[in-house]
Amino acid sequence: MTTAPVVLPQGGSCGPDTPSFARLSGRIQSGIPLAPLTTFRVGGKAEWYCEPHNHLELQQCLAWARAEGIPTTLLGAGSNLLISDAGLKGLVIGTRRLRGIQLLEGGRIWAAAGEPLVNLSRAAAKQGWSGLEWAIGIPGTLGGAVVMNAGAHAWAMADVLVEVEILDEEQEPCRLEPADLQFGYRRSRLQDSPWTVTGATLQLIPDRDPAQVQWQTRRHLNQRLSSQPYHLPSCGSVFRNPESHPAGWLIEQVGLKGYRIGGAQISERHANFILNCNQASAKDIYRLIRLAQEKVYQRWSVLLEPEVRILGSFED
Repeated sequence: MTTAPVVLPQGGSCGPDTPSFARLSGRIQSGIPLAPLTTFRVGGKAEWYCEPHNHLELQQCLAWARAEGIPTTLLGAGSNLLISDAGLKGLVIGTRRLRGIQLLEGGRIWAAAGEPLVNLSRAAAKQGWSGLEWAIGIPGTLGGAVVMNAGAHAWAMADVLVEVEILDEEQEPCRLEPADLQFGYRRSRLQDSPWTVTGATLQLIPDRDPAQVQWQTRRHLNQRLSSQPYHLPSCGSVFRNPESHPAGWLIEQVGLKGYRIGGAQISERHANFILNCNQASAKDIYRLIRLAQEKVYQRWSVLLEPEVRILGSFED
């Protein structure tokens, strides 16, 4: 992968008014391909990209983007988003280096925003703390899981969250409780806010038999692997489930199971998954999303709402 050294956008400055720039020199790069950083394996380039190694560098990256007047996009495990072939404008901040887990008293566990959920689930199970068995198969990070209120097996992040740590719009650290976040099904207030999640504390059930918790964790993982297609690149579930029926069932009923556009296919195993079967473009996947919405609405008068975040321009 070829990267270019950082060059300030026109009109920018690296003098006294931007004290963080000297520290960021060489870390912010231009023209970085984003496809390898997503589970769909599609998408164009980031105009600017960086991967902060710690909390201070994250604040500096956000401050730099704000000083330059460019938008920011946070990228965790890249598992719940579709990035357009045109790429993304502004600064993309990869959080995968912002990791860390701390076991606290009374079954509480803290983790940094970039910590993979699978690591968190395994750490809790090893300790004999119950409450994260469901998270073992979700291919995302803690930060993204809090923002999306990720869940499975009738559990969700809202059920275990005690406190979330954020940087507000002024890049000042704050702590929020679940009541502040307006949690709903795959929703939270964080999705529509300028805040940046940096870490979170979860409350689990301590003093369980570690062997039993680990068995239940493996059981959830095996169930997910046997019922959902993970042999090809995907984003996980594409649509939120409506109240009437699961999204996958609705898509299957309109005859789209296995349907292909270009290199993308609606999975034959689970119709709420779209797979990158053969060097698909983001546009191929986007067209399948819109087709599924159209067909389901025509038959059932139900508008499927994407769970996947769709970023960038998909205009012809």
